[in-house]
Amino acid sequence: MPTMSHAPWWKSGVIYQIYLRSFQDSNGDGIGDVQGIIQRLDYLKWLGIDAVWVTPFYPSPMADFGYDVSDHTNIDPIFGTLADVDRLIQCLHDSNLKILVDFVAAHTSDQHPWFIESRSSPSNPKQDWYIWKDPTPEGGLPNNWIGRFDGLSAWEWEPKREQYYLHSFLKEQPDINWRSNGAKQAMLDVLHFWLQRGIDGIRVDAAYRALKDPQFRDNPVNPDWHPGMEPSDRLFEVFSKNIPEIHDYNRMLRSLVEKYDGDRLLMAELYKSLEEIVKHYGANDEFHLPLNSELMSSDCQWNAEYVREVVDRYERLLPEGAWPNWSLSNHDKHRVASRIGIAQARIGMMLLLTLRGTPTIYYGEELGMEDAWIPSEHIQDPWEIKAPGIGVGRDTERTPMLWDNSPHAGFCPESVPPWLPITYDYSHLHVKAQQQDSRSFLSLTRALLRLRRQHSVLQLGDYIALYSPSQLFCYRRFNENSELIIALNFSSEYQEWVLPIEFRHQSTVLLSTFMDRHGGKLGDILELRGNEGLVIQRCSQSSDTD
Repeated sequence: MPTMSHAPWWKSGVIYQIYLRSFQDSNGDGIGDVQGIIQRLDYLKWLGIDAVWVTPFYPSPMADFGYDVSDHTNIDPIFGTLADVDRLIQCLHDSNLKILVDFVAAHTSDQHPWFIESRSSPSNPKQDWYIWKDPTPEGGLPNNWIGRFDGLSAWEWEPKREQYYLHSFLKEQPDINWRSNGAKQAMLDVLHFWLQRGIDGIRVDAAYRALKDPQFRDNPVNPDWHPGMEPSDRLFEVFSKNIPEIHDYNRMLRSLVEKYDGDRLLMAELYKSLEEIVKHYGANDEFHLPLNSELMSSDCQWNAEYVREVVDRYERLLPEGAWPNWSLSNHDKHRVASRIGIAQARIGMMLLLTLRGTPTIYYGEELGMEDAWIPSEHIQDPWEIKAPGIGVGRDTERTPMLWDNSPHAGFCPESVPPWLPITYDYSHLHVKAQQQDSRSFLSLTRALLRLRRQHSVLQLGDYIALYSPSQLFCYRRFNENSELIIALNFSSEYQEWVLPIEFRHQSTVLLSTFMDRHGGKLGDILELRGNEGLVIQRCSQSSDTD
């Protein structure tokens, strides 16, 4: 493993996730595309992020909106052309921005040429590129595994082969057999294809599902499951994901990525507990960033004591040399402003951008965007269609970006309906309005991003929690040259906090989530209004930009 004499870009950087279908439509079909990102490049530079993570743009029948890939080395015409992606890579690099793309590792579309060949005959050269099983001697299913979206059997009968194939999600998404040498090499060649084109990082989708139990044992039944829970939770997925061998798979991907220069980043989607997530760092030889989903999980309790416990537990669990990461929302989880309210979402943004680690911002999160209500006739998400009424639908957090006050918020022309509707009043939420308001959510996000650039202690400094009342979460970011305190009020009530002795009469406010406090010396007691967060600096210090 090569040693680095510098911190890789992704340790100090901020990653901005773009759900491609919903960012900007450039050709008037109501669907976002690659040229749309290029059109909005000035906004991304103005905002102050460091890298763009783009969701899948590959050719696809869109059964799961791009996560059912039918060609890994091309672009679906609704998103543009391969030349458009090359131009996007170049434009981002010219602007000193990085680009990450999704690698859909665990499955393909059933329309992929590989699967069409594989299903055609047991004697086809690609016959083992997918997971095929005979019926049991009694003619039953190979095991009790169930699909993620509907809770029905994960096995689909193929008459041509007189066998079942495995699909962990939709039947249109057959699982790749990574134990097949041919399939493994073909998938690794996909990674080489994109890394050679100049992308700066890979986010591995459903990373822990790439390998399955070689004995295909039944998953244990969940005795606590009841109607209203996700259908797939009827079983504990002990043998169908996150098996011990997955760490060999992780190391294989890391070894491939390490062959490329420029500090290429390897991230992984892993919806697991912190205790499980940290295992995917390995001994600094697996994922650089196994993505931490703790603060956007359905179990997240948004209060100071819970969040402090999560942060401190994560810091304790991290292996030696591992780098943390934080997210509050993504394309699969409800938007943070809808989960905790817009006032606390400001606290969330200050937390996200001042904790130790690499943050990812989901598009629109910088505006305080909320989930939209999707009328039944406009529902697109197959998960909501197959498991309605229990809150698993993802359309709500995937609605178009809010650019201005025009019809469809500037996402697409007035004459064209967007692929998902905007169903709330966005007259004061959009980018144009918030850019003109010095106290807007967008102004706060940009100020926090600017603060990160000005103070390297917020990028690479250490972290320690400070004693504080139960409604407050206060912590110190520090290095050998500088230290800051972040104080966050998770309540709607006024709170007081006794400053550490070295900060009393020696500190000043750098930023408030209300955007109306800056400067002035603080005394012994720090006063925080309800839902207020503060970044505080000792007066003797100045910015420490690298």
